[in-house]
Amino acid sequence: MYQVIPYQPSDYERWNAFVAQSRNGTFLFHRDFMEYHQDRFHDFSMLVVKEEKVVALLPAHRVDNAVFSHWGLTYGGLVLPVYTHISEVIGIVQSILNYLLQSGIETLHLKEIPSFYCQGYNGDLAYILHQCQAQITRADLLSTLDLTLPLAISKSRKESIRRGQKNGLIVREETDLTAFWNELLIPNLAQRHAAKPVHTLEEMTLLQSRFPQNIRHFNVYEGENLIAGTTVFCTGRVAHPQYIAGDDRRSETGALDFLYHFLITEVYSNCLVFDFGISNENQGKNINSGLQFWKESYGAQPVVQHFYRVATASYVQLDSILL
Repeated sequence: MYQVIPYQPSDYERWNAFVAQSRNGTFLFHRDFMEYHQDRFHDFSMLVVKEEKVVALLPAHRVDNAVFSHWGLTYGGLVLPVYTHISEVIGIVQSILNYLLQSGIETLHLKEIPSFYCQGYNGDLAYILHQCQAQITRADLLSTLDLTLPLAISKSRKESIRRGQKNGLIVREETDLTAFWNELLIPNLAQRHAAKPVHTLEEMTLLQSRFPQNIRHFNVYEGENLIAGTTVFCTGRVAHPQYIAGDDRRSETGALDFLYHFLITEVYSNCLVFDFGISNENQGKNINSGLQFWKESYGAQPVVQHFYRVATASYVQLDSILL
């Protein structure tokens, strides 16, 4: 009933058209986003077709005898239409697992898309994976702010925001990321986390040029001095600061709180959710308590993102679900 086919460049238009109309697709699944780092991954993305019509997508890459969705993306999983019967999703998952098994793939690793990014409920895949005896290999804790509710910012955060106002801080939206990247972000990550940005300056500049409505950058200035900034990914429903950094005086000046308050109340107030992202370290095993407390002081609430590993041979487990 379902045919699984590997993505080819000739599928570019119908892939992107399906993402745009799906219940859980975002601009991260657009091929122009996925392919900016195609040299790093062996792409193994798939389309599921029924009667010549695309009914599902799986953004993925391959490493040896395993397929992942997708190390280069914040979230992944199965991309589906807005309205899909559970019987259809079962058939789609079964077809994908069977196809992977026939292709020499032993395991499929899925990184689910958090529910608040979806247009509707999105629990069918988790149920089906449970029936396949999939293992949860990781759970990340995200902090999210429901922007449809009144803000519940703590007293300490309000004081920090007022400190930024008293210091005359100014937020400017800019397209040139160079100063932020080189003067704040790279030194900040190196000093505090011994890490580098996932994206290079050149990569983020390219992505920003491809998705100017979805990727925006904001710098904070004290006079003419750059003291903080953030690069924000916005799907329309959800705004998420992908990168944020401040100078050594950020607590003294209130720069980061001033910036976040501006984003939440001015720039992205029409979104449904403000996604602060994870506070996890060590592959989700630990929580940075200070970072988590800071997010909660804005009224952010926890949402869990699960990572699954499922054996492709388990597709036979799906034969007996429907009575």
